[in-house]
Amino acid sequence: QVQLVESGGGSVQAGGSLRLSCVASTYPYGCMGWFRQAPGKEREGVATLSTVNGVTDYVDSVKGRFTISQDKAKNTLYLLMNSLKPEDTATYYCAVARARFGRCLSAGAAAYDSWGQGTRVTVSS
Repeated sequence: QVQLVESGGGSVQAGGSLRLSCVASTYPYGCMGWFRQAPGKEREGVATLSTVNGVTDYVDSVKGRFTISQDKAKNTLYLLMNSLKPEDTATYYCAVARARFGRCLSAGAAAYDSWGQGTRVTVSS
């Protein structure tokens, strides 16, 4: 498995921004993604990136507001979150699906085999 450590969560007001970071022990060949889980809700995919071809994908609710990116030299995945809304409040997890070569978001959480410990994001109105 790949060890993943997230950081960058916090509390912001609606309309604010945060940038999450995820440092990987080794940079995987496959899919990397950000998932989130709010209390009482299922874990959902937010944004994914293929480390094979760089293709990104986003859940509709964050399109135009969130940007996923990578820095391979630093083994780091980022999630820039702008125009945050109270409904973005959740624990955000970084995850890896090794040797997966497409459909990084639509495959869902079950396709991912390594997970970070999560970082909490709270957006107040």
